[in-house]
Amino acid sequence: MVPILASANLPATLALLALGTLFYAFAESSRRQGNPILVVSDLTVIASRDKDKPGFVLGPVTLGLGAMISLLLYPEPAASIAIYALAFGDGFAALVGSVVGGPRIPLLRGKTFSGSLACFAAVFVMAYQVSRRPVESLIIATVAMVLEGVPTGNFDNIIIPFGVGMVATKLLVP
Repeated sequence: MVPILASANLPATLALLALGTLFYAFAESSRRQGNPILVVSDLTVIASRDKDKPGFVLGPVTLGLGAMISLLLYPEPAASIAIYALAFGDGFAALVGSVVGGPRIPLLRGKTFSGSLACFAAVFVMAYQVSRRPVESLIIATVAMVLEGVPTGNFDNIIIPFGVGMVATKLLVP
């Protein structure tokens, strides 16, 4: 929804992302202090990885920052592709990697070949839908897959849209 909202009103979309990120940070801080915020704290615990639950669950903050960085740094269609790569590429990689599993990629802290291929496929389909340029979409999907594979924890939510947006800008924006 972020690219659609941004096309209608970029400042309002950035404000909503910033407010949502700040609200989440407040809710997560409250949860950690023993004062959970109804619904938000429950969803955070359900959606977070076991290793993240005892600490501050950073993923939603970096997700908001990644979307905001994309909107601030890149013109269309690169900004939309960067956000979609984060939402769909990283999301499908995590889902397929954990559900399907399979062989792990050496030195990448548990990343699976199936998750990486899911990231590639999702980003390719999405980039092609936005750009209608198959070769450029293949390159963008490859970049997203490589960046998603880098073991950076929650910071892939910033690295993926930053790198994908940069490449998409070079390839698609005149």
